[in-house]
Amino acid sequence: MKQSHRSRRTRLAWLAIPAAAGLLLAGCSNSGTSSAKEPQTITFAFGATNDQDKAAYTNLTQAFEKENKGVTVTPLNLPTQSYPTALATRVQGGNAPDTFYAEGGTGQVDSIIPFAKAGQLLELTDRAIKSALPSDQKQLWTYNGKIYGVPLGTQSNGVIYNDELAKSIGVNITASTSLDDIIAQCSAARAKGKTIYGLAGSTYQNNGILAIALATSTVYGPNKNWNADRAKNKVTFTGTKGWTTALESIKKMYDAGCFQDGATSAGFDALTNGASSGKILGFFAPSGAAQQIMVAAGGHVKLIALPVAAPSGTKTYLSLSADQSVAASAKTKSPKLAESFLKYIVSDAGQQTYSAATGTIPVNVGRSSTLLPQYEGIKDMISSNDTRGYAPTDWPNAKIYTDLGNGVQGILTGQMTVKQVLEQMDTDWG
Repeated sequence: MKQSHRSRRTRLAWLAIPAAAGLLLAGCSNSGTSSAKEPQTITFAFGATNDQDKAAYTNLTQAFEKENKGVTVTPLNLPTQSYPTALATRVQGGNAPDTFYAEGGTGQVDSIIPFAKAGQLLELTDRAIKSALPSDQKQLWTYNGKIYGVPLGTQSNGVIYNDELAKSIGVNITASTSLDDIIAQCSAARAKGKTIYGLAGSTYQNNGILAIALATSTVYGPNKNWNADRAKNKVTFTGTKGWTTALESIKKMYDAGCFQDGATSAGFDALTNGASSGKILGFFAPSGAAQQIMVAAGGHVKLIALPVAAPSGTKTYLSLSADQSVAASAKTKSPKLAESFLKYIVSDAGQQTYSAATGTIPVNVGRSSTLLPQYEGIKDMISSNDTRGYAPTDWPNAKIYTDLGNGVQGILTGQMTVKQVLEQMDTDWG
């Protein structure tokens, strides 16, 4: 079991769990502009964790070249762990690759909006790009009304779940099951020698994705503009009941034995071992991980994507994120070609090319008929728009998320209270 590192932001970094196959910047664009015909060769930088990821990016370049004879897009597979910092250094230094993977929104080292504010990205003016961006997440790629990036695809952020294994021991969970009903089944799963969820509780990334997925329903479900309200100091983490409920719910899951023994000190190896041995039924991750694991298993395991359930009495919303993105350098000598490549990425053909290889969802999630089988259980949530974006992409800095994830561990070990964690997050916000 592993997590794709297609998204290098901290909340996804843990998913580099080696189950499929195991990944500074070299090759950059020439800076400046020219009155002569622009070069018909550009670079595309990314940091693939494994061969499957690399193939997904390479497929995009090859498909684009096939549709545009005479052009070349050179893939640059760069070291994953150092990618965000190395990319930021190159972008800020004016010698970035022509096009490159980046994070939509703000709060990460390689986020698009800070680069755009600094004038370091190519503005995208093609109307087809504007019309293709998901309307509810355009802020991830837009600054001062101008577009500077495109999404690679969409993922749900929730549970990767072995439904067949669960049913074989009498555990029944669907997208409509409440968290209370799940908690009630945890003891029965343990009686069969399994736990419903695996948690890498020593890692802030895994704890964080669980907390955010819960808050998607308890906080952002009732108020999808909560981040904007927080930015205006209309709300706080400590003053919002939904945040308290989300963190208290994790403690309830822990106390009920819903996580494996030793969860608070567990790393990703515990998830790898637990899943491969059939000891855990599900884990928290972006949905693309399901495809990667199934491919790695050679078809011997069938996984599905589910939301993290909300407590009884609260409507469950599915966390969707489209922040895995591509941008272009303002210094590229081939701005037309670079924009054309990004236009292809966000087109129907480009989205299908990428999603087929990675198990993501095309950015126009209304096209539910194009969803892969693992999304069948959440298909109705997507088509009915019972979804919310991934909250940290609009947070002002990465420390908020880091302290949230570390705080979850503190709550489970008794070293911190829910109030203390939320107070720290308010302090981090500034």
